[in-house]
Amino acid sequence: MNNQELNPEIINEQDLVERLKKGQQWAFNTLVNTYQERLLKIAYGITLNREDSMEVVQDVFITVFKNIQTFRQDASLATWLRKITINQCLNWKRKWKRRFRWNHESIDSENDKDLFKESKKNDDPEMLYHEKQMEKKLMGAIKTLPEKIRLVLVLNAFEGLSYEEIAKTLNIKRGTVSSRLHFARKNLIALLELSD
Repeated sequence: MNNQELNPEIINEQDLVERLKKGQQWAFNTLVNTYQERLLKIAYGITLNREDSMEVVQDVFITVFKNIQTFRQDASLATWLRKITINQCLNWKRKWKRRFRWNHESIDSENDKDLFKESKKNDDPEMLYHEKQMEKKLMGAIKTLPEKIRLVLVLNAFEGLSYEEIAKTLNIKRGTVSSRLHFARKNLIALLELSD
């Protein structure tokens, strides 16, 4: 298990899980602070909407709170959280598809544009402008990818998961992960070249 994902001044993953199972509020707050941003990125990769992603992640933590006693630690806590997040997103999407016609928000939402961005300190206005334009093109291209392809790309590019970790998380073969990533990269390159 990768304990580096946890707050370094805190405890290791096993201790955190034990404290969560005892119902300690501090442990739950630590869990949220440690994983919230990462889960938001995954959720956004599926919902393509910041507010919906925040709602999904809130549901993820409620699910974890209710089901932590069933967590057997066969996989890491991060893997379990990713699986719950993906399932919650897919359930959310099926629910809303039934109620309303599927519709995504504009890429121009300032909050959405910043979701995948690491904080950069760059005071050069021209450089910042070019970075924002490239980010806008990239996010626009990512949004056009089919959901299954986009999800694999998000887990690899933004979560930094290996092919094996993605395969395990999504219950698909490693070769499927490889072909979906190849498809995603090929299409992103083509879409970005078209937009120039």
